[in-house]
Amino acid sequence: MRADLALQLLADLLWNALLIAAPLLAATLVVGLLVSVVQVVTQIQEASLTFIPKIVAAVVVLVVCGPWMLKRLVGYSANLIASIPLYF
Repeated sequence: MRADLALQLLADLLWNALLIAAPLLAATLVVGLLVSVVQVVTQIQEASLTFIPKIVAAVVVLVVCGPWMLKRLVGYSANLIASIPLYF
């Protein structure tokens, strides 16, 4: 019974981590790909050129999706803490 509970808690943790990180990772991936394509087409191979658009995209995603991410994280944490007595 304890092993099933541990696996369920781990699965919930990983699923929530994936959902919370997905918008940020997806946005930086898309921006990185676009910048890389532009660099290949224009033959500009500046290493610092890839970081600034990724940082801007990450900040925009955090501003737009940050409240949802925080609400999801707080909801998961509150649910986990509230259910501690059920585990013993």
